Amino acid sequence: MTTQEYNECVELYANRVLRLVLRVLRNHADAEDIVQISFEVLWKNIESVAFEKARSYLFTVASRKAIDHIRRNSRTTYVEDFAPNSAIAPDRADRHELHDQLHAALNTLSEVQRSCILLRDYEGYAYQEVGEILSLTESQVKVYIFRGRQKLQDLLLEVRH
Repeated sequence: MTTQEYNECVELYANRVLRLVLRVLRNHADAEDIVQISFEVLWKNIESVAFEKARSYLFTVASRKAIDHIRRNSRTTYVEDFAPNSAIAPDRADRHELHDQLHAALNTLSEVQRSCILLRDYEGYAYQEVGEILSLTESQVKVYIFRGRQKLQDLLLEVRH
């Protein structure tokens, strides 16, 4: 990869990588640090990473660094702001409340489930690409996503009742 291609990667992927890491970490400063570290790793490996593989490489590095950060700092908070007795009426609930409840439910998922769902549903990656980014098989990705969606559905249905 050339320096020009690296700069193009920064322009193309920095915001997308930041969105992913921000959803995983839920802390903007930490997310920016992880994105910076991810691009630093790409820079250090500029000779061995092809431009066509840079996106996958960046997301792989960023997701691994984010998970390492969570494990290292033990910042996993589960259900602090989640109000299990509140009722949601989709036609009347304001979007902000639904958004908060969805994120609270996402926070209850394991790191791997959350990463799989965020990459697949929020970022639009194919199952195979998610597997490459997270070093999982396509079957494992499908299982994590299925179980994660089931758990999300159960949690959100509990909120409605």
